[in-house]
Amino acid sequence: MSVLVVKSICIGTKELQCDKYKTGVIDGPACNSLCVTETLYFGKCLSTKPNNQMYLGIWDNLPGVVKCQMEQALHLDFGTELEPRKEIVLFDKPTRGTTVQKFKEMVYSLFKAKLGDQGNLSELVNLILTVADGDKDGQVSLGEAKSAWALLQLNEFLLMVILQDKEHTPKLMGFCGDLYVMESVEYTSLYGISLPWVIELFIPSGFRRSMDQLFTPSWPRKAKIAIGLLEFVEDVFHGPYGNFLMCDTSAKNLGYNDKYDLKMVDMRKIVPETNLKELIKDRHCETDLDCVYGTDCRTSCDQSTMKCTSEVIQPNLAKACQLLKDYLLRGAPSEIREELEKQLYSCIALKVTANQMEMEHSLILNNLKTLLWKKISYTNDS
Repeated sequence: MSVLVVKSICIGTKELQCDKYKTGVIDGPACNSLCVTETLYFGKCLSTKPNNQMYLGIWDNLPGVVKCQMEQALHLDFGTELEPRKEIVLFDKPTRGTTVQKFKEMVYSLFKAKLGDQGNLSELVNLILTVADGDKDGQVSLGEAKSAWALLQLNEFLLMVILQDKEHTPKLMGFCGDLYVMESVEYTSLYGISLPWVIELFIPSGFRRSMDQLFTPSWPRKAKIAIGLLEFVEDVFHGPYGNFLMCDTSAKNLGYNDKYDLKMVDMRKIVPETNLKELIKDRHCETDLDCVYGTDCRTSCDQSTMKCTSEVIQPNLAKACQLLKDYLLRGAPSEIREELEKQLYSCIALKVTANQMEMEHSLILNNLKTLLWKKISYTNDS
């Protein structure tokens, strides 16, 4: 799929959004800039797939990242990439005549299905209504409600709202229909250099990994970025509205700013644990390979029933430590290298089913953060 084709799809999405906006079907804080004043610009394409439309953008002279509708609701096709959307979002909910109270009940039911029966879901519903009120007039119009409902089907948008006050989650700048704008991140990969996708096709993966490790920040700065990832793991582990599972902990999904604070770049494969468990349980399987979502959320195949179990085997922290192992050990100060390696391997060995997993999880996470902070706290890079 060429970049030109992807861009034409995204521009086509823009035209469709603006048609819906101008006819009053949808609304949102980015609609006027996108469709009338044209002060929301698409810039460099950051993706090459039609279901992963992400662009650098400028909105009223502020840099941002523009994302078009990229994912369908989480479904049972665990072994493949999410399919490109086959039809345009209809924006058919809520319908004309729906009261604010009825819309709140719709959102509450959606959250209960996605997040489980959390005791504070009503607070999250009120938070969503605040976000949906794009023009801040104290009321949610039908167009704003339709946009919000479409966006709430997307895990990344929901997570941005839930974690909007957290340091490592990019801020939501605005939306129009199911197109949304988030704050830009200066460096859009944990390490490595950005190459044109045509060149990427011809570079062997082993050589690419070795090359990436050469293009990394200094070790103290890497340690600060790593602490940010550990803090993000804390944010999504038993957060205010339940646990989220990180199902793709690739370096390309993590970035950092000019102060070397970690920022998430792509959170589409961070999914509510309740939602994933409900969808994967009882899925027919032959081997454990049939029980995988994304690249990192794996359960096991029960050979007696030929069904997937619902418990994900590896916790978020173990996956994060697997990613950080080579990143942190390369160039690590000699006086802490042995202890750092020991702690990282203990972290990677964590299992969800282990007794007292939560206590062990917290202990390992805090020990790692303490070890790293002690080493960099008196350097200019901290």
